[in-house]
Amino acid sequence: MSNEPHQFSKLADELVGELRGLSSPKESDYTIGGRRVRPKTRATQPLMAVVEQLLQQHRIGREAPEHTIRDHWAEIVGAANAAYSHPAQIERNRLTVLVPHAVVRNELFHHRAEIVARVRKLPGCADVKSLNLRAG
Repeated sequence: MSNEPHQFSKLADELVGELRGLSSPKESDYTIGGRRVRPKTRATQPLMAVVEQLLQQHRIGREAPEHTIRDHWAEIVGAANAAYSHPAQIERNRLTVLVPHAVVRNELFHHRAEIVARVRKLPGCADVKSLNLRAG
């Protein structure tokens, strides 16, 4: 037998609520676009599993590839270009770099294959495939 609580029907929930003196939600709470819908009841998850999932998803307390790239950015593109550019994030194996200066953006664009090769040599950054240079 499973340890999950039994899910009662809506009618049973309303009868127990009336017995306890609790009011049921208004009918308008159960409608979307005029159609009657029933809210989904999801199984309860352990708190530690949810917290661990959020910590991993948002990389809280963990070293992210973006941090490694930022630490070595001056070595990758040179001190002059690093002063006018900032590696922001990695999305879908593409490193987004914010570059407010047009000349530096053009310089990074021409050397993007070499920059990607240097980034891929860093620990944890082997998944980076290309650069996305954005004004900013």
